[in-house]
Amino acid sequence: MLDKEGIAKRIAKEVKDGYYVNLGIGIPTLVANYIPNNIDVVLQSENGLLGMGPFPFEGEEDPDTINAGKQTITKLPGSAVFDSAMSFGMIRAKKVNLTILGAMEVSENGDIANWKIPGKMVKGMGGAMDLVASAENIIVAMQHVNKAGESKLLPNCTLPLTGIKCVKKIVTELAVLDVMPDGGFKLLERAPGVSVEEIKNATAGKLLIDGDVPEMVI
Repeated sequence: MLDKEGIAKRIAKEVKDGYYVNLGIGIPTLVANYIPNNIDVVLQSENGLLGMGPFPFEGEEDPDTINAGKQTITKLPGSAVFDSAMSFGMIRAKKVNLTILGAMEVSENGDIANWKIPGKMVKGMGGAMDLVASAENIIVAMQHVNKAGESKLLPNCTLPLTGIKCVKKIVTELAVLDVMPDGGFKLLERAPGVSVEEIKNATAGKLLIDGDVPEMVI
């Protein structure tokens, strides 16, 4: 199965030339390190940056240059810095081609829950609700199961929702899956060394399998 870096590497293959891409907090931030060199992509950070680069090397961090998760980042040549109002204006005007988010749960209908666990401290919803309401292409980077081994790909989300019927694709440590328009997770690829049976056992929602499922190439 994949580690977090492996999930980010696989998602980076979904990024196309000319895209403007928003990276959410958590695993999605790692995607910045794996954008192919032969394509031109602009990464947007919702706190006010276009042209985000990979993470800095140790000793080269600038504490004034951070992403939405408060991690230090780099800026690429030609990058632009602006306030949050302009950043969310871009998001709400659908100027972002692809949004990559983390999630605590995703339902077989494409609902996403990623901002709150009832009873636990939360700073706020952040920009996730704007992103899922405005984005037309959302990929989720997440663990397939929680720490108790319970599936996070469900018939229906049990946690407070961030968005409804918005997720298009999911990449986990076990698999790549499409969320189908009529509902269900269509299994596209298996992580190296992972069997279809393991994915079935880890998926509580409706899993759709059509023929042989190839092993993903990272």
